[in-house]
Amino acid sequence: MNRAATFELTLNRHIRAPREKVFDAFVTEQAMRAWMCPRGMTIPELALDARVGGGFRLAMRARDGDTFRARASYREIVRPERLVYTWQWVGEGMPNIETLITVTFAEREGGTEVRMTHSGFPDQVMCDSHQEGWGSCLNRLADALDARGTAASVTLLGDARSTYTRSVRIGLAEKGIKYAMQQCAPRTPEILALHPFGRIPAFRDGEVRLFESSAILRYLEEAFPGPSLLPQNIRDRALGEQWVSAVNSYFYDVAVRRYVLQYVFPKGADGKPDRSVIGPAVAELTDQLAVFEAGYARPFLAGQQPTMADFLLAPIVGYLEMFPESKAILGRLPKLSRAHAAVKERPSWKETQPQ
Repeated sequence: MNRAATFELTLNRHIRAPREKVFDAFVTEQAMRAWMCPRGMTIPELALDARVGGGFRLAMRARDGDTFRARASYREIVRPERLVYTWQWVGEGMPNIETLITVTFAEREGGTEVRMTHSGFPDQVMCDSHQEGWGSCLNRLADALDARGTAASVTLLGDARSTYTRSVRIGLAEKGIKYAMQQCAPRTPEILALHPFGRIPAFRDGEVRLFESSAILRYLEEAFPGPSLLPQNIRDRALGEQWVSAVNSYFYDVAVRRYVLQYVFPKGADGKPDRSVIGPAVAELTDQLAVFEAGYARPFLAGQQPTMADFLLAPIVGYLEMFPESKAILGRLPKLSRAHAAVKERPSWKETQPQ
């Protein structure tokens, strides 16, 4: 190890599992395969010799096929309290630097407090990249050992009635991702801590913090296995992005802010909806829904299967079915109605129905 290097990182993570089991996850092959690579990657190769003087070699494979190899040598193994091992990336184009990892395991609050210190980095950039990578690995460690699974790390903050919150919940359900739902209104302290503009939803996966529904859905797509939320070819992915942008940039404002919310929170005379707002909104809504009708020339907006674009649109259409003018418009749009009916039959729609 390069003793002149001084940059280091420290991560702490509480794992709701017995200390012996958490310790063993660092020194047994089957357990290591489940977590010792960031989200979105797999470990196709792992050779392990869990003794002082021994070590391991592993390969991490990304979805695009890129493979990254590392080797380690155990310096100390004090079960179940402490583990020290070297770490070195190997292969062409990888930094030929040996660094040192020290992990301690302490019983705390019905689980195990894992403290990982990784030292010996030559610069802050390399240190920061490892901080992100190990943080993702520790999320996977919690997934593997905590009875809650991914819900130990993944939290969605928002209001179940929000169309954008529901779109993310549909994505989580489609991917089969367990998560904790934290009911929050816009601009509450919990939301503002994650979303600088105070909107919902917001999202956490361990130390990962995200806001904006389309960004969250893309993270779910890249970080977790399961059915894809995106089209599988270049043209359809571009079409999907086109429709995501159309929903976010044009349709949400007229459909929700200027129409649906006029019924939900009426501000007109005698507590009735303000017709001076609804009238122009209906005219614009008619034109925009006609654009989506044309977009449903195929079964769905971006191909043969529903994708993120459909999951962003569907909760809005679900509200439009509830009010007179928009319900009448939808009755004249057979392709959009057919696609929406297909989305409503999916378990992800039924599981996320707000009360």
